[in-house]
Amino acid sequence: MAEAELIADVIEAKLPEGQPVNLATGTGVDVPEALAAIDLRGGIDVFVFDPSEVLVAQSQNGLGAGSDAAEGNSPTLLTDGLSWVWNRISGAFGIGSGGEAVALEEKFMPLIASTLENGTRTDNTLDGDGGTLLTVLTPIMQGDTAVGVVAIASAAGEIDNLVRSERERVLQMFVIATVVSIGLSLVLASTIANPLADLAAAAELSRDKNSRKVNPGRIRIPDLTARPDEIGRLSGALRGMVSALYNRIDGNEQFAADVAHEIKNPLASLRSAVGTLRMVKRDDQREKLLDVIDHDVRRLDRLVSDISNASRLDSELVKEEQEQFDLLHMVGNLGEYLGEDAKSKGIDFITDLPDEPIMVHGLEARLAQVFVNLITNAISFCEDGDAIRVWARKRENRVLVVVEDTGPGIPEQALSKIFKRFYSQRPEEHFGNNSGLGLAISKQIIEAHGGVIWAENIRPTEADITSDPLGARFVVGLPT
Repeated sequence: MAEAELIADVIEAKLPEGQPVNLATGTGVDVPEALAAIDLRGGIDVFVFDPSEVLVAQSQNGLGAGSDAAEGNSPTLLTDGLSWVWNRISGAFGIGSGGEAVALEEKFMPLIASTLENGTRTDNTLDGDGGTLLTVLTPIMQGDTAVGVVAIASAAGEIDNLVRSERERVLQMFVIATVVSIGLSLVLASTIANPLADLAAAAELSRDKNSRKVNPGRIRIPDLTARPDEIGRLSGALRGMVSALYNRIDGNEQFAADVAHEIKNPLASLRSAVGTLRMVKRDDQREKLLDVIDHDVRRLDRLVSDISNASRLDSELVKEEQEQFDLLHMVGNLGEYLGEDAKSKGIDFITDLPDEPIMVHGLEARLAQVFVNLITNAISFCEDGDAIRVWARKRENRVLVVVEDTGPGIPEQALSKIFKRFYSQRPEEHFGNNSGLGLAISKQIIEAHGGVIWAENIRPTEADITSDPLGARFVVGLPT
């Protein structure tokens, strides 16, 4: 458009002022001479018409330039290939078949009247080969009167070459993006999809455990914990879950074996007492056997109750809702209640608790069960004149609650066993009165709250571990 208006301005500058002008006859200005004097850009065709649509002059500057410009463009293999395919398809179905070729100047003539009336206009048209041409028509003005029209057409194939070049770039980017996407897909498949498939396959083996094709051994989750991403975390979580599951299975098997062993003892005693009862004839012997039977029955009942509580403990710890509560208030209430029982047996009961409350998050009833067990155990081991002390201290983000007594202490060989199930280290007169599950349950509850529990002997000096203990101490540590 700028070129067309510039050419029109050059011709307008040569028009005489105040004299009639006729471009067709050359009156007032020699248009062919003026057009020939202009250094036109290669690749364009210029036409000059008078108001009666007569071609006055034209420039052949772009006749050969269009093909030269087209040949100078870089090859567009993708675009040309797609164009060839489209031409084959359209030719087979008769799509896009053009009519007769029309000379370029004949295409300008119907637009001259509109240009003279409305001013500069642009249009797209087709050349003889079906290529796109950009055309511009602008009026030649003498004062306020339009005395002619300058028409410019872009070089043949210039627009198509530009479009083809841009399409080629887009297609190249598309091909590159496709290749990169495929490469990334392969990388993702090897780094994400395949490990996930391996983890899923290992996890699904548990469903097909009864299948003959599956190895009856333990499920092995691939170890990908070295990876710093979510796959590594998932692998670690699955391995931890499987390990915990097998630990639970092993624990249940051991628990079932321990239960069977513990139940067999009173059952054997019962069987022996019942068998002997049939043979004895003295009343005093019958009374003794009946006492043995009664003792064993109560022992079995206590054992079954404790076993039932222990077996339900895990599920109840998960189901029950933890809440915030004052630990010292709970321990103080237990001390007041159980202290009366201790004092009735001649045992001094001392509590040493801070004045400020200590809040913990957990199951108050379950933690109370732990301290009741520890305090009643201490009472059962103490005699008249002994003392029990319950005290608590807060240490940074933890609280320690200690139950200590002046009883006989704990045998050294039992310190590492007292928290095991069914283990009991008691005097003979207390035989059968305890199932040996109390401390094991207490440890399970404390560990479920993220705490620790341990037992130790109170000695005159820590330097001499062979000295007789002055009593036993149980320490419970809980997070605050």
